[in-house]
Amino acid sequence: KYVAELETRLGVRLLQRTTRKVGLTPAGEDLLARAPALLDDLDDLIGGVSEGSRGFSGVIRVSASVTFGEIYVAGMLDRFGQRHPALAFDLRLTDRHVDLAGEGIDLAFRLGRTDTRSLKARRLASFSLVLVASPDYLARRGTPLGPGDLAGHDCIIDTNRRDPRRWSFGSDGAQAVAVQGRFQVNSARAAVELAVKGRGLAYVPRFVLGAALAAGQVVPVLPDSSGETIPLNAVYLEGRVLPRKIRALIDFAATDVRSLEVL
Repeated sequence: KYVAELETRLGVRLLQRTTRKVGLTPAGEDLLARAPALLDDLDDLIGGVSEGSRGFSGVIRVSASVTFGEIYVAGMLDRFGQRHPALAFDLRLTDRHVDLAGEGIDLAFRLGRTDTRSLKARRLASFSLVLVASPDYLARRGTPLGPGDLAGHDCIIDTNRRDPRRWSFGSDGAQAVAVQGRFQVNSARAAVELAVKGRGLAYVPRFVLGAALAAGQVVPVLPDSSGETIPLNAVYLEGRVLPRKIRALIDFAATDVRSLEVL
């Protein structure tokens, strides 16, 4: 009935009806292809007008890696939430790449490349990796003079990395060396703790070093060899128009992440 009324209003046939089946006409196919985007725009417009009068509300479900989530994302959500008191947050920390659709996640903050085709990603920042060791370890084992010297050292392997036993240096990652060591962990923070105890060299994002670097518990190694950079992306599902509150959170994070001062 509704389709028939729409056909009358448009003056075109949208469905081709026979005694055995119903199919789309060329006009119907064109309308079906264009309608979802128009409906999304309408939903976004209505949401914008409504939110403009009462502010953002509801729950935003966010995923992030454990270390980065504890160090940065939790505080960032708190700062964003202070601006929008009607919002609630469900932050889920895990070092695996969650299925956003399957687990109902609105937005994920991910370090490293994102290859999944069903996802969209917005680059927020890039973090450099820093090679560090404790003064005690360097006194016992000597200081590497170049990336090639790492083969003879104890290296703490972070298994969260895409290729954990291959460390790259230089802006283009051209200097890559195979490393080995007694300890492998799935946490950059744990790698730093082991490095502080003199168990080996750690190659971690600068934001993880924090107080350990400031207190001299670890010191930079190979300062003349620039460390690999890893991107920070805000990742969300491709398809429907992104809700305004999610877009606002991404925009806020893109500015707020600069407060880390370790990019």
